[in-house]
Amino acid sequence: MPHVVTQSCCGDASCVYACPVNCIHPTPDEPDFGTSEMLYIDPATCVDCGACVSACPVGAIVPSHRIPAGQERFAEINALAYAADGEFGLTDARFPVNPVRRLPLAPIDHPRALGVSEQVSVGIVGSGPSAMYAADDLLRHSAVSVTMYERLREPFGLARYGVAPDHTRTRRVMDLFDDIARHPRVEILLGTEIGRDLTLDDLQARHHAVIWAGGAPTDRRLDIDNVDAPGVGSATSFVGWYNGHPDFASLRPDLSHRAAVVVGNGNVALDVARILAKDPADLVGTSITPRALEALRSSSIEQITVLGRRGPAHAAFTLPELVGLVDNGVRVVTDPDDLAGTRDLDLDPVTRTKIELLAELATTEPVSGRHIRLAFHRTPQAVSVDNSGAAHGLVVTRPDGGVATLPAGLILTSVGYRGRPVDGLPFDTARGVIPHVAGRVVDADRPVAGMYVTGWIKRGPSGFIGTNKTDSGETVASLLADLEAGLLSRPTRKPRATLLRAGR
Repeated sequence: MPHVVTQSCCGDASCVYACPVNCIHPTPDEPDFGTSEMLYIDPATCVDCGACVSACPVGAIVPSHRIPAGQERFAEINALAYAADGEFGLTDARFPVNPVRRLPLAPIDHPRALGVSEQVSVGIVGSGPSAMYAADDLLRHSAVSVTMYERLREPFGLARYGVAPDHTRTRRVMDLFDDIARHPRVEILLGTEIGRDLTLDDLQARHHAVIWAGGAPTDRRLDIDNVDAPGVGSATSFVGWYNGHPDFASLRPDLSHRAAVVVGNGNVALDVARILAKDPADLVGTSITPRALEALRSSSIEQITVLGRRGPAHAAFTLPELVGLVDNGVRVVTDPDDLAGTRDLDLDPVTRTKIELLAELATTEPVSGRHIRLAFHRTPQAVSVDNSGAAHGLVVTRPDGGVATLPAGLILTSVGYRGRPVDGLPFDTARGVIPHVAGRVVDADRPVAGMYVTGWIKRGPSGFIGTNKTDSGETVASLLADLEAGLLSRPTRKPRATLLRAGR
């Protein structure tokens, strides 16, 4: 039986390299690898060897006869990516239209001896996915040791604090990161903040090179009236609250109202809505914090509206996330009027499948009980407040000029992330990133010696956990090329002693 990639695909391409018959696409050297919502297995060429199963760090690949309940749609989704008649098969270079045609296998770079005669020390700021993938690449070279600097008391960044607790398989990527953290040539200094405990100059004095992997830790602000009213918060803080992020330990979201609105419809917005709508009993045994679980048990919220400014064809959530939301016990509905005309559009196969799934959810009937409503073509204008100044609704407009107020005692904004400026490094304020060329930090188009960048602070908040593997690979390749070219200075000080060793 052919194997199938399912919802928790992280896109790190480990399966691509493991596959002996090149049936998993897109590969890292093919167009759109970085933006593909997931990887796909061609059922016509899969030989059922299982090599991809053991290679996948998140357990996303299963035989087609063992697909987990609620993810059966993925057998069809994988097959549609390779449809021979072209109706759903992608007709550009991303996928083969003919199932027996094989595109070039993703290249595998074998570690080689570096052209240096000394031991090399690299500092990495952060310990999230981009940092861990960079460390993994560097540690393939026996001359390189890595010291990582993490502000929090637990490592792995968004893999720990950003993945929903009920996405248990996706969270398994931390097992891979644990293996990297235990490497004898890597050290993780937890509870160490650059700018408080060490300066950037300190790091440059201790290492041949420094990779900044600090992510995009701040939210984009929704600039509407009363957005700072009690009852309004960010989806990021809510995610941090239920995942136990120490920065949000004091958060007390008000779950005493019947209705909530999530502004934005990316994957994080769907995560938040799903946690609010889910039976708390289904969260027992997950990584959700006890305090959050207890609060959800007493929640009065029944209707969660997920709001998109544009139409469903431009929804930011991915198809795997939508399938996971719809087929796992949470009632999801949408308004048929929001879908009007979408089937007549010239859509790519993934978006077309999203629209067809949304059409299954469309209803004009009243909905009772706890549920999620996916709403489109609504633009937030203002938060409506009660006599105490607390939020009790969201004023929205539609393209026809109509105005409505959606009742809500809890409003969570999920309109994107931004990087934060770093003292001593250049910063692109328009994009919220550190400017770079192939991972080399640049200031006024000139490289900053010994400074590199990877992850969201490099490319902006895009892609998935595994996208960081390719991204970090580019940065490490630039760093090693500069090292061999003699462009990096020797450290003048040794990295300081370990504060806390990485561990879970």
